[in-house]
Amino acid sequence: MPLALISGTSRGIGKALAVRLLDSGWEVEGCSRGEASLSHPGYVHRRVDVTDEPAVVAHVADVVRRRGRVDALVCNAGAASMNAFLLTPGSVAEAMMRVNYLSAFNLGREVAKAMVRQRGGAIVNLSSVAVPLSLEGEAAYVAAKAAVEALTKVMAAELAPHGIRVNAVGPGPVDTALTRTVPRDKLEALRRRMGLERELGMDEVVSAIADLIEPSATVTGRILHVGLNGSR
Repeated sequence: MPLALISGTSRGIGKALAVRLLDSGWEVEGCSRGEASLSHPGYVHRRVDVTDEPAVVAHVADVVRRRGRVDALVCNAGAASMNAFLLTPGSVAEAMMRVNYLSAFNLGREVAKAMVRQRGGAIVNLSSVAVPLSLEGEAAYVAAKAAVEALTKVMAAELAPHGIRVNAVGPGPVDTALTRTVPRDKLEALRRRMGLERELGMDEVVSAIADLIEPSATVTGRILHVGLNGSR
């Protein structure tokens, strides 16, 4: 059975994706800062702070040692912050970069080393429609996710010769703990700006990610903004 390593599996998109893959015959190694919130024979959970580089290195090394290979990596862990640019402390901007960008950078680097040795694999980084929309009030978050998209393209180019595909999925507003911190009127305004008449379903976002890590998939270097401009 193929093995996926997913960060941020205690809730939201990460948990829903883990359930989807487990139901499809995958085995999943999940991690979050908290305890596991799902139980399945094919699921293993570890408490890992993905902003801590040594912890990430140790976690990936442990997975590779026990499993021998990683077929897919989904860098899902992330956080958002609603602040006007002029009122955003530097500490908030730094935190956004650490949890959204550096976690993907460090996880991607360590897993890619194993994928190079096995001559193949798929990586998906989570971004956001906030990037192409240049969403006001989220400068630090948008900048961090823009860095994720730039990283994705460079990874795709460098890792393609090794048979490794790298893509990013940027969801529109979907019901998660992260979006529940955003005022409803702001979410409604964002949906109107995107031309959405309804809230995106979690299954739509999960399907976009699952399709990109399927062994039969061939696309790489793509940034898919789910729900934007009629996509998915």
